[in-house]
Amino acid sequence: MLSGRIIRIALFGVALGIAVMIISVAVITGFKSEIRNKVTGFGAHIQILNYNARNSFEIPPVSVNQPFLKQLHEIQEIKSINVFGTKPGIIKTEETTQGIVLKGVDKNYDWTFFSKNLVDGSIPAFNDTARSNQFLISENLSKALKLKTGDLAVLYFINERESNPRMLQLRVSGIFRTNLEEFDNLFVMGDLKQVQRLNDWQPEQVGGFELVINDFHKIDQVEREVRNLVINYSENDPDILQTETITSKYRAIFDWLSVTDTNVWVILSLITIVAGFNMISALLVLMLERIEMIGLLKAMGSQGKSIRKIFLYLSVLITGKGMLWGNVAGISLILIQKYFHVLKLNPETYYVDVVPVNFPLMFFVLLNVASITLTTLMLVIPSLFISKISPEKTIRFE
Repeated sequence: MLSGRIIRIALFGVALGIAVMIISVAVITGFKSEIRNKVTGFGAHIQILNYNARNSFEIPPVSVNQPFLKQLHEIQEIKSINVFGTKPGIIKTEETTQGIVLKGVDKNYDWTFFSKNLVDGSIPAFNDTARSNQFLISENLSKALKLKTGDLAVLYFINERESNPRMLQLRVSGIFRTNLEEFDNLFVMGDLKQVQRLNDWQPEQVGGFELVINDFHKIDQVEREVRNLVINYSENDPDILQTETITSKYRAIFDWLSVTDTNVWVILSLITIVAGFNMISALLVLMLERIEMIGLLKAMGSQGKSIRKIFLYLSVLITGKGMLWGNVAGISLILIQKYFHVLKLNPETYYVDVVPVNFPLMFFVLLNVASITLTTLMLVIPSLFISKISPEKTIRFE
């Protein structure tokens, strides 16, 4: 029968649409999450800095003994608070010279991000007593400077009122790779005590505080809370402090990521419309093939509303079956990519070396509920055609 072929085509269209939607959302959200985690890995979610920092890596110091720190630790959304300092400089070898920023951290720093992206060597070990000469360098810089784990590197730093650069000799303890070239080609990670010495800071002076929060989507809410605390406790402090989120510091990157949200909605809308029209076509064919039956039911006293429900239930059943197969196919492909990394990417272009996937359960539920709801609503309009069917004419219909 014609309706059988049409139904199979509609079922396949719904299954394909759902699978494509699941994969599209998983890839785009995975890509956003991966890039976002890499950027925050270098700069945390929120920073507390001297007001005169002015988006420079040559930042003025602040006291590590701030009265608001106790209240910050009581905020549940804040996962950790770390001190840091930065110093721009140059790494020079016999063949190459490269500008870098030495980011200094202390022994309490959370190295989870760099441990995950470590490709050689080990994480440097710092303590409260002696300065450490170990530092981490990116794979890009190690190749450009021809440095390996265990090699010594000479770094030069210039202070504003000094004519001669200060020299620092550090040993490469490990090499990391994030594929985010803007950061890989710039940052090296070392001991905060080295930055304090280079900047002539006192032991209680640091460049600022980095706050890591539990939920990225609450970053603005937490920043406002942190800012209010900082302002309240800084009224009598000669050093005016400011708070800065990672989204405002690297606005161009996060604005670019936000554009992908528009792409998601366009893809979902188009596929939902196509799937809806597939089911509308199938419903119309079903009604045309059963037009004599519809006329007979009407002649026997059935209301158009009850007959319409029969066809709607059948259409929803077909849609649900197609969605089931689409979910199985989409989720299977996502799991294969997640655990076996079948699809590779050029990291120089996409900042990741494999196609990332991330599909939270809430997205999965909302996508299915929205799809079945919208498709059903689209089917209501063609089902109204049943009320126009005349029992007298349809019984004689051939």
